[in-house]
Amino acid sequence: VYGILALAATARSLCQLGTKASEAPLPYALSALAAAVYVVATVALAHNGTRMRRVAWTAVTVELVGVLAVGTWSFIAPQEFPEATVWSHLGQGYGYVPAILPVLGILWLWRSDPARLVRAETTPRTR
Repeated sequence: VYGILALAATARSLCQLGTKASEAPLPYALSALAAAVYVVATVALAHNGTRMRRVAWTAVTVELVGVLAVGTWSFIAPQEFPEATVWSHLGQGYGYVPAILPVLGILWLWRSDPARLVRAETTPRTR
């Protein structure tokens, strides 16, 4: 899902910035930022090394903060968003997937944490 969203957000932002950047520079720049975050998250989540897990945690956290901040901002000041972004209105244009995906990413990162899994396996179970 991250890969598909990264591809969609990147294509959208490149098209917007390439053809009509002057019409809505803030929303289009925010779409480009969202696309970059999705690309980084996609690559980082695909790896399980310590360094890439840190990158994934950072990307998914930035994604969550971004979608909440831009989403809220787009409701409070709609005049600032004459055109939609990936994160405006909490990702309404993408079926709210941008609002749900970082939560799923955080849950996956937590659940698949190798150190947590080792602790769970070595901890004696009580009845």
